[in-house]
Amino acid sequence: MSLTPAERAVISNVEQLTPDIVELTRALVRIPTVNPPGDAYADCAALLNRTLTELGYSAQTLAAEGLPEHTELYPRLNVLGALGSGAGPVLHFNGHYDVVPAASGWSKDPFGAEVCDGRIYGRGTCDQKAGIAASLFAIEAIRRSGVPLAGSIEQSMTADEESGGFAGVAWLADHGYLSSSRQRYVVITEPLDPERVCIGHRGVYWFELTTLGRVGHGSMPGLAVNAAEAMARLIRAVDTELKPGLAERYSGAPVEPPEARQPSINLNALHAGQALGGWQTPCVPDRCTAVFDRRFIHEEQFDDVKREIVEVLERQGIPFELRDVMRVDPLLVNEHTDLPQAAARAIHDALDTDPRFIASPGTFDQKHVVRRAGIDQCIGYGPGRLVLAHQPDEYVAIDDLVASTKVMALLTMRLLAEKD
Repeated sequence: MSLTPAERAVISNVEQLTPDIVELTRALVRIPTVNPPGDAYADCAALLNRTLTELGYSAQTLAAEGLPEHTELYPRLNVLGALGSGAGPVLHFNGHYDVVPAASGWSKDPFGAEVCDGRIYGRGTCDQKAGIAASLFAIEAIRRSGVPLAGSIEQSMTADEESGGFAGVAWLADHGYLSSSRQRYVVITEPLDPERVCIGHRGVYWFELTTLGRVGHGSMPGLAVNAAEAMARLIRAVDTELKPGLAERYSGAPVEPPEARQPSINLNALHAGQALGGWQTPCVPDRCTAVFDRRFIHEEQFDDVKREIVEVLERQGIPFELRDVMRVDPLLVNEHTDLPQAAARAIHDALDTDPRFIASPGTFDQKHVVRRAGIDQCIGYGPGRLVLAHQPDEYVAIDDLVASTKVMALLTMRLLAEKD
């Protein structure tokens, strides 16, 4: 490994800070910032603001004013910290603190942050509160080593990435806190494996499909048109007419895992008729709504993706309505620029392994950094393992957490090194 004496000192400081890195991760996981609906955001933002201040940052908490999801009951709060003189290039680390619901299948308390066999268990350990702790203590290791930097550091911890990031990173970009005129480099600490540098992601098209029937008495269904049964026929058409064609396409982008190099469509939600858990309603449902998640590869164009779906649906002769929910086009940044290359070299030197450039199967806040803020040197890099995201018994290995902290420290020193 090719490390300077200063770099070795910083690596040593990371190792000494391991208990602090673990404890901050655990403290964050114990706060159940579940999205939806946006629970405990204020508690988590307060902890992060306090932590930034203790580590020497100038910190502020910014509410996503003007957005409908930002309410008194569920405030959307973003925490931003700055460290340094403001001279030279700015390296910005970002992590989201919201987590998906725990759901079923857990053998441990999802918000207990239990440490067992070298792992921290809990919802958000992997995705991606460990990444927040890693970026904070990577910079703290440099600070404690007394290594000067020819630039400034920013850290942001943002809301709502799991629902698209519009009240988080998108809001920061739209209000000028993230901009190509302010920051040169952005590292998003998503769980993409400590040996890999993420340079992009697939596209996504979420849409809501509603079939239209005619209400009638449940004892006389022949006098009605059942929208749920109509939806079942459309779902079957998606399975038999659309999915086989998707399975024949394959992307040349380095998407991981390899199965995600093919486009896909997933039925996310489905409902018709009476509300579950309530009084019985003897009616034939006249509306049935489904939400679909169509992931598309870099070789596909959005207009073609949507047209293909509509054509399959129209061939069935069933009345329907289609509403766009979210569209994100695929993204791939240049791996040969300073930031991806610095990250790759840091992985090689800190972990003694050959790095890989990959693209994520799912979108993340890179889309807002690149497209809204105009910052093209933006990567995903973090301590979590991609395959553990959103899973029951989610965890982060402490070894991975420490390894990623070392990599973040090295890439920071090399990007912001003082010139002789």
